[in-house]
Amino acid sequence: MDLGLAGKGVVVTGGGSNIGRAITLTFAREGAHVLIADLDVPQAERVVAEAEALRAGGRTQAVETDVTQRTSIEAAVERAVAEFGRIDVLVNNVGWTHDQLFLDKPLEEFEREIQLNLWGAIHSTRAVLPRMAEQGSGRVVYISSDAGRMGEYRESVYSACKAGLIALAKALSREYGKFGVTFNAVCPGLTVPDTEAAMGEGSMWRELSTVFTPEARERAKRAYPLRRLGTAQDPANAVAFLASEAAGFITGQTLSVSGGYTMQ
Repeated sequence: MDLGLAGKGVVVTGGGSNIGRAITLTFAREGAHVLIADLDVPQAERVVAEAEALRAGGRTQAVETDVTQRTSIEAAVERAVAEFGRIDVLVNNVGWTHDQLFLDKPLEEFEREIQLNLWGAIHSTRAVLPRMAEQGSGRVVYISSDAGRMGEYRESVYSACKAGLIALAKALSREYGKFGVTFNAVCPGLTVPDTEAAMGEGSMWRELSTVFTPEARERAKRAYPLRRLGTAQDPANAVAFLASEAAGFITGQTLSVSGGYTMQ
């Protein structure tokens, strides 16, 4: 199926590691032009090399970006427009959490979660939306989480932020649908990077490597009706579809890509 993504201008925040890396490479395989907006430039550059090696017709670039700083993401968007001519797709992928009980967690970590998971998406959306509205088309996809649909143990504020992304997609769909811009949320389940190449030095998964041991992963699988954990490619496939021409009449929706986890 031709998704009609060849030649499209795409910005992926946090596009260097894990799910973001898979999203970047999926768009690259479709022949899209991709800008990776990521703080971890060395990791992003490695993904650029992977994407360029595909020789699918698009160009992939990386720019150092801190999505918690409005001017930083605005500069990344300007770079994408200068390189690709326009922005057709924004994937708000940046996310971070550190699992801990609500009363045990320092307020500074709550603030970091809100800045990265919610404010980052707000800044990124504000940076691209005027251009999308002016051109009369655009796709915005938020990487939320099943934590935002059901609330997750030891992830209270992270869950609140991810729920906020779902509501943001719905509200903006009402405001900007008349301009041909769609907003949707994809909710992955537990997605542990399976190779060193899939995560940069700053990835939260490096901190969690001692937690999600092979034995812990086997136990976690039992919570999923399909009896496996998600791969980064699973949500990446959903993102590519929601960004495609085929999904032009889908907006304000939340899609769990989690092996049925939210049914439990």
